[in-house]
Amino acid sequence: MILEQVLNGVMLGMVYALIAVGYSLVFGILKLLNMAHGSIYAFGAHMALFIVSMHFGLLPAFLFAILTTGIISILMDRIILAPLRAKNAPNITALISVMGVSYIIQNMMMIIFDSTKKTFPKLFDFGNVTFLGVTLTSTQIAMFLIALAFLVLLTVVVNYTKVGLAMRASRENAKAANLMGIDVRGIVTFTFFISGMCAAVAGVLVSGYYQMVYSTMGTEARLKGF
Repeated sequence: MILEQVLNGVMLGMVYALIAVGYSLVFGILKLLNMAHGSIYAFGAHMALFIVSMHFGLLPAFLFAILTTGIISILMDRIILAPLRAKNAPNITALISVMGVSYIIQNMMMIIFDSTKKTFPKLFDFGNVTFLGVTLTSTQIAMFLIALAFLVLLTVVVNYTKVGLAMRASRENAKAANLMGIDVRGIVTFTFFISGMCAAVAGVLVSGYYQMVYSTMGTEARLKGF
């Protein structure tokens, strides 16, 4: 029984780690807690449900959710946060602003998709696997592997690519990085896109695990990721 709970915790924990990575990427560069991250997570789940409901399949739903959450994250930075940075506004101003964006996204989802809980299809159903006497569903295993793959990919990008080096340089000293020819603004945009992508993937995986989507689902996930 204890082993079963541990394995279940690891499976879900990998997905919540994706949410945490989305937080830490933005915080690492801008020193800002992106409090809209939970709402973007819920937005990604709703975008995936929209595509799945049109019978386009799982992969297009994933891609569409990643694209839309990435775009909305970039827009949030370009329209709201970038002007504040240009004016050297204090971090508390940016924090309050992203909290406002969070409520806007959440309420827009309520208006468009309503506030009721909606059924999300099971992502994978290939039977069960018994491991050390514990039965694991195909959904749990696939969720774990997909989350692990994205975490490994992000680790490689941040630590072993030129873009990752630019991200780390921007985190250490944005002004010095800019003087060295690094497009810090572009790096910030890329970081917000990756953050949105993490939220989208996590939202789709958790929705498929619990087989439901609702407008306020990001509130609890935001706290767990934090």
